Amino acid sequence: MARNALIHRCAWADNDPLMRAYHDEEWGVPERDSRELWEKLMLDGFQAGLSWITILRKREAFRKAFAGFVPEVVAKFGEKEIEAMLQDAGIVRSRAKIEATIGGAKAYLKMQEAGEDFSAFVWRLAGGKPIRNEGAVPAKTALSEEMSAALKKRGFKFVGPVIVYAWMQACGIVNDHSPDCFRRNAVRKGKTS
Repeated sequence: MARNALIHRCAWADNDPLMRAYHDEEWGVPERDSRELWEKLMLDGFQAGLSWITILRKREAFRKAFAGFVPEVVAKFGEKEIEAMLQDAGIVRSRAKIEATIGGAKAYLKMQEAGEDFSAFVWRLAGGKPIRNEGAVPAKTALSEEMSAALKKRGFKFVGPVIVYAWMQACGIVNDHSPDCFRRNAVRKGKTS
């Protein structure tokens, strides 16, 4: 997406073309699809201790390694698939994070089997609509702590309150675009690009 030089973005998005595209087209747009929300949560778990650009650059390799992040498929992964992923330089090769993603698929499916839609669960906790942050951007909030605890209770891992808050930002549960960012009001109005 071509933008002229007078466009103001969140400062974190201006140094890399991939980050700019992610910011301009995806970050902060309210996501309501359960599977998409789950995929993004799993990717945020992989980001723990790393920069987001690292995950963004590896996202397509993650999608390939995790069979398109189809929970029904990922939940059936065993040691053979884990060992293959540990050899895959295209992704973050962390056994704990790989196993957490497989466990996350199982937790997601267990919620489904219990009649609990992942998107409805997430958005219900958030009050049903995006939260527009008017102050300084925090690392975590009371809501991310609550959501983290609820996810952990359901069997998810790598879902601490800081990871969950980053995910909430990415999925548009909270609008943390800076006040002068051209996307702040567009996202609020539901425009995706």
